[in-house]
Order: sequence, then C-alpha cells, then structure tokens
Amino acid sequence: MQLEWLKTGIGPLKDLLTFLNKESKTSDILKKQVIRELRNNLNIFHNAYLNNVSQDIMIDMLQNDAIKEAIKENFKFKKLKPGSIEPYHIYDDRNKKYTGWEAERLIDKIDEKIEELKNIKKMNGNSVEKVKNNISLMLSNLYYRMKLLADFILSDAK
Repeated sequence: MQLEWLKTGIGPLKDLLTFLNKESKTSDILKKQVIRELRNNLNIFHNAYLNNVSQDIMIDMLQNDAIKEAIKENFKFKKLKPGSIEPYHIYDDRNKKYTGWEAERLIDKIDEKIEELKNIKKMNGNSVEKVKNNISLMLSNLYYRMKLLADFILSDAK
C-alpha cells in the first residue's frame, strides 16, 4: 500500500474527527452535511491506513455529494469558517500555498480532486492500479487539503 505519507499526519487526526463530530451538530442542514462528509472522508483515510486498503476502494468510498448539494443550493461556505487561511492555520509545510484562501476555494479544490480521482478510475477499467497518474500523490494532496480545511474550521482565530 502506498499510504506511507499518511503516517505523519494520522496522529492529530483523532482530535480533528472528534471536533468535526461536535461541529456537525448544527441546525444548518447543508453545513451539517458538508462537515459530516469531511469527517467521513478523513475517517476513510485513517481506516485505509490502519487496514492497508487499496487505492481503488478508497476512491470508491470518498464522497462529495454534500458539496455538490451545497453548491446546488447556493450554500455560503464561509458558514463553515469565515475569513481566510492564515499561516497559523497551517501545520503542514506542503499547505503553505493555500495561505489567503477561503473555505469555499479550498472546498472547490477538494471537490475537484475527488471527481478527478473517480473519473481516472472509471477511464481505466475501474482501477487505478496501472494508470500513469501518480494516484498516491493525488490522494496525499486531497488528504492534506481536507486536513487543512478541518484545521481551519477548528481554529478559534479568524
């Protein structure tokens, strides 16, 4: 399994998942669905790492339906967290390029990557095993974007 990159990011994930679970208890249905989806997707990475799950199965399990529904309903993603990502929100150096981004822009990139992974899989006989794309890197980028979004939402500072 090519999830070695996840080893360093798995530690603080439990706290983020606990926080997202609490945060998803809101009366705003779309906000609740997007946060639950983020939590569930992060859980997929966590459990895939622990159980040595294939990339094909991970891609099948990743969801972006709540994001699509929120977009369709013109949900304002700043309800997840207003403001923009500042250097103090970033715990992984690879995410420094997202400084200044708002939740909506980051969500858009997360949605785009999930769609891309699913499409690559479909185009290649429903498996990413022999594709020319660097699926491990793509999954890694997706994970760290989702983790950044969760860290941003968790942050008390605007």
